[in-house]
Amino acid sequence: MAQLKTRQDSSRMGEMPEGRLLLTIAVPMMLSMLVQALYNIVDSVYVSRVSEDCLSALSLAFPAQNIMIGLGTGTGVGVSTLVSRALGSKDEKLASRTAGTAVALSLCCWLLMALFGIFGADAFIRSQTSIESIRAYTDSYLRIVTIGSTFVYLEICAERLLQSTGLTTLSMWTQMVGAVTNIILDPFFIYGWCGLPAMGTAGAAIATVIGQAMGAGVGFLFHFKKNKELPIHWRDIRLPWSIVRDIYRIGFPSILMVGIGSITNYLMNIILIGFTSTAVAVYGAYFKIQSFFFMPVFGLNNGIIPIIGYNYGARKKERIYRTIRYGVLYASFFMILGLICFQVFPKVFLGIFSPSETMLAIGVPALRRISLSFLLAGFCIVAGSACQALDKSLYSFFVSVLRQIVALIPAAWLLSLTGNVDNVWWCFPIAELMSLIASVFFLRKALKDMEKKLAAPA
Repeated sequence: MAQLKTRQDSSRMGEMPEGRLLLTIAVPMMLSMLVQALYNIVDSVYVSRVSEDCLSALSLAFPAQNIMIGLGTGTGVGVSTLVSRALGSKDEKLASRTAGTAVALSLCCWLLMALFGIFGADAFIRSQTSIESIRAYTDSYLRIVTIGSTFVYLEICAERLLQSTGLTTLSMWTQMVGAVTNIILDPFFIYGWCGLPAMGTAGAAIATVIGQAMGAGVGFLFHFKKNKELPIHWRDIRLPWSIVRDIYRIGFPSILMVGIGSITNYLMNIILIGFTSTAVAVYGAYFKIQSFFFMPVFGLNNGIIPIIGYNYGARKKERIYRTIRYGVLYASFFMILGLICFQVFPKVFLGIFSPSETMLAIGVPALRRISLSFLLAGFCIVAGSACQALDKSLYSFFVSVLRQIVALIPAAWLLSLTGNVDNVWWCFPIAELMSLIASVFFLRKALKDMEKKLAAPA
């Protein structure tokens, strides 16, 4: 009976009307992403009440932390797409072997980040700032989250395996357990509630790792109890080259895109701290606030990828087109909502970080100017995910390089030469316009290649 149910869960990927299917799969992910956004912002709100330097420290740690998360989510994109495609073509053995490989890769990712935390964190921090108090706060936070990153990779792995078979509600609960645990524990470790020592940013990191451990435990509990279609055997927890190659052929461009984003954040921190550390705090606050609008879109994309992957494997072209159209429609709704909120309520959003007058003076024009890019971002994000699901992940990579390396950072640097930090924020809409042009070009090319492949004999 359980096996029949899971077969029905995955078969709906090729039968249910696309708009309803996308909402059915994506809404739980979007809700869990909203909880994730809440947890991200609460972390920063708590530390901002310790000092503005603590908030700046989290901003400086963000590029490395983003690479840590991107390594897991990029691997997850490859795993999710490969598993969905295998299930779509009825190759359950390959799907199961891919799930086992995903667990082994999670442990490899942890080892890489732990080595960075031990040997590279200090040099990374010193390259961004010479302010000793900020360096100390950043170091204590970054070392803990990287050395303890085992659990974030296992949590992401469990989520992606659940998503691959359409069990997105369980994936949502996995994320929610981890995020809520973090939110609850933050004040105990940051401020020293109930007799615990007040640890500031180190306390925020400890709460984060414990939350990730809870999420990983619940995620694999759900997988082993409910995901009977996708068993994980001990013999499959290894690294067969053919599967690892296929996972990273799909997912590695996503990792590179995150890496490029981290380099961009790193360079932006250096440009902004040349004006004042408060500008870095504003930049970090922006990233936390914008996650309330971008995270649901990323959750939507997590629904788009397995749907397109399944129907690509099942050779159902029209369902792929309709899924992309619905994805752009839903994503644009969130981005327009974000634009309105940032234009009308910038002081309200910044107010949750206990801002100084200087932070408000820098932050209000920053939020209004950056948010103009939201008008274009929804389409670009969906186009990138569609390319990944259609085996054209390099296209998404090229767009990301163009947006961030070719457009955003050079524009930010040139605008910084005016000597006015308010002008720097215009780099975001400039870069998003470049991204839109490239996204249209590459999505059309990916869809043409898909049609040629599907037109060929199976």
